[in-house]
Amino acid sequence: MLTSSDTTSLDKSIMAAECCNIVELRQYVTYPGKRDALISLFEKHFIESQEEAGICVLGQFRDINDPYRYTWLRGFPNMDARKQALTDFYSGKTWQAYRNEANATLYDNDDVLLLRPASAGSGFRLCSCTRPAPDSTAPRSGFVVATVYHFAQEVTSDFINKFNERLMPMFELHGAHIMGRFVTEKSHNTFERLPVRENVNVFVWFASYPDRAAYEAYMARLAGDALWRDKAFADLYKSLQGWPEIIMLEPASRSLLP
Repeated sequence: MLTSSDTTSLDKSIMAAECCNIVELRQYVTYPGKRDALISLFEKHFIESQEEAGICVLGQFRDINDPYRYTWLRGFPNMDARKQALTDFYSGKTWQAYRNEANATLYDNDDVLLLRPASAGSGFRLCSCTRPAPDSTAPRSGFVVATVYHFAQEVTSDFINKFNERLMPMFELHGAHIMGRFVTEKSHNTFERLPVRENVNVFVWFASYPDRAAYEAYMARLAGDALWRDKAFADLYKSLQGWPEIIMLEPASRSLLP
């Protein structure tokens, strides 16, 4: 369990349970040379202040394939709680004090997927995670890959079952530690100040690895699996609307995940 020395004010009942019923996957594009400035500002001022408003700040990451992209995750118990928490945070003194400095680093912050767990038990579980202390700047171990599957229509229960029963065991057999599986949350965006990507249908799964070398080794083992190579790969990709997004992420110093 987390202790007071290594966690923030995030509510322990949320931490011990599946988190969260609503998740935002936020991908920001920063101006050249500004990503680390945004990360530093975020980790100093926007973690505890969001958690005090009831927001679960799940993780902050550098996209290793795009030096301008900053990706982060936050969660909420439900849509009503999200509306209240965002209202409280964005009207609060911390955001008001630092918003101009944060916004000056951002070229675009509208790439946001609003998600919910794909099935019972498929959300993030944080009871074994610890967040480094507020003054920590040490490199964070781990490597996270978010895979986004796009569909022409809303993700079906048949696909979710197929992923849970056939694909996930195969991926985990070869070394993926799957942390969560999510689909698009179709509720109306009740905090309209912050847009989300509407009219999309996605299935997103997150997996962690000790490092990038472990991920590459996983990919090599998966490629050698006859079931994946000869059947499952084609069956999956034919069902998708376009090529998947593969988002390779390096956790920032104070990321709760992985």
